[in-house]
Amino acid sequence: MLPYRTVYEMITATAREQAEKDAYLYKRNDRWESINWTEALERIETIGRALEAHGVRHGDRVGIIAQTSLNWAMTDLATVSSGSVTVGIYPNNTADDCAYILEHAEIELLFVENDAQLEKILSVRKQLPKLKVIINWHGETDSSIGVWGWDEFLARADEIPLEQWRERAGRTDPEDLASLVYTSGTTGVPKGAMLSQRNLVFSGWSAGDAIYHEPHFIVLLFLPLAHVFARMIIYASMFNATTMAIDGDINALPDHLQRVRPHYVPCVPRVFEKVHDRILAQVEAGSIVKRTLFRWALSVGRKVSEARQRKRKPSLGLSILHKIADLLVLRKIRAAFGGRMVFAISGSAPLSIDIAKFFDACGVLILEGIGMTENTAFSNVNRYTNNRFGTVGPAGRGVEIRIADDGEILIRAGNVMQGYYKDEEATRETLTPDGWLHTGDIGSLEEGFMRITDRKKDLIITAGGKNVAPQHLEHVLKSSPYLSQAAAYGDRRKYITALVTLDREVIVPWAQEQGLDASFEELASNAQVQRLIANEIERLNGQLARYETIKRFWIVPGDFTIEAGELTPTMKLKRRVVVEKYQQQLDSLYE
Repeated sequence: MLPYRTVYEMITATAREQAEKDAYLYKRNDRWESINWTEALERIETIGRALEAHGVRHGDRVGIIAQTSLNWAMTDLATVSSGSVTVGIYPNNTADDCAYILEHAEIELLFVENDAQLEKILSVRKQLPKLKVIINWHGETDSSIGVWGWDEFLARADEIPLEQWRERAGRTDPEDLASLVYTSGTTGVPKGAMLSQRNLVFSGWSAGDAIYHEPHFIVLLFLPLAHVFARMIIYASMFNATTMAIDGDINALPDHLQRVRPHYVPCVPRVFEKVHDRILAQVEAGSIVKRTLFRWALSVGRKVSEARQRKRKPSLGLSILHKIADLLVLRKIRAAFGGRMVFAISGSAPLSIDIAKFFDACGVLILEGIGMTENTAFSNVNRYTNNRFGTVGPAGRGVEIRIADDGEILIRAGNVMQGYYKDEEATRETLTPDGWLHTGDIGSLEEGFMRITDRKKDLIITAGGKNVAPQHLEHVLKSSPYLSQAAAYGDRRKYITALVTLDREVIVPWAQEQGLDASFEELASNAQVQRLIANEIERLNGQLARYETIKRFWIVPGDFTIEAGELTPTMKLKRRVVVEKYQQQLDSLYE
């Protein structure tokens, strides 16, 4: 039995029990300011009343195109509390992508972050006859075309009595639609997952129960709120009354870590990969004494980490060495995360086990979990006191897991979506009549810990009949500090090949040391660089079965990007897009 029926019930309960505690920290004029839970609830109710004054009724869709911010969070919570439906759209989506979602979801009121987002929407406004009102948080207004400012929008809240709005919020049912979350679309057109009030509350409750917390903890959120992973963290933090620092400026993340000094951070693997590569590049650029000291300290940290994984206490001698290693090297790495990080949570994509072990050796524990849009971003996560590298951890409270005969993981829980909006066929393919969700992941259960081996539809079957998991190969390749992205290929081919991209932050300094006069893009075709990558791939092939090894490769000039359509907004590889774009180069690898 869930403790709350609706999101509004959860908000009001937290505000009542933690009235004066800081709820959110947010950036304002380059300063971090705070609001407590009482103030947060008041702000949510004001926005909810303003929405009603602007004609938003029960079940109506409200769109948001903006970076992660306090405004985004408050607007979402106000919309859902009103019994209306939040539809988040990534701010880096193209105008046509935005138009598709706005039209498909039948959005009548839209929030945009600034003039750049407003201009993008106005360029496709003729395609959106149902869009009546646009609220521009930071920028121009024009009431003649239905564009209002944030302050103008809020001013209309006084038209709706508070008790009238609260009565409306109280009538919301647990099965009411609360959010349409459009999938990133690694293939095909994005689908809108229908998430109910119950779905959101369940994820907040189950994930909140699984995430270790103390009353003084601060969580730093910078992930895009258009993705349900970030919103699930908001609901879990509300369930636990955890103070949240919220700002979506990824470029300011290093500064945010220093100023906020969070106790935990939800993140995506690519951030950890880039930090890892930057650390190694700095070490290699240092003196031989510094390189030797770092490698020694890391080896000591690894031994301590291995002891913890085996649930054993390090020996006295190892503990003494670890204190010395920590004093001289390891604590400096933790300082980059603010100095009081207890753990980080990694989701949205698989995390390399080598990356997880590296950071744990440095004293930064990364707890990998898993969820998908269709189950409100949560089914499993490693626990602070019970974790296992290479897995996504035990299931959350109330989550059932079943492994199908073909190895696919099926999930049944209170946060499994109602279906795909306007797509009954896709719904039938994804949900069974008795409520099991086909995740598309292939995996296994090991003493309650779930291990993911690949995506069901991504499996490569070679001409020799061998099944190869491309994501595993790609993780191995990306463990090289010189490589940023990788795409394995070889379905129905006689051997495996790969497209790879160079890591700019590592390869450019290396090229300068070699005296190479070439741009980043030109380095892809440089003979010395190609020999370097060939040696790296030959080394990494040693970690693979013979039939999995990369026989040939092609270096892509530049990197895979979201803007070019090669990655989703959460940095997942759009395999079909990449293969189609570079089909000629891939074919040449088999000539």
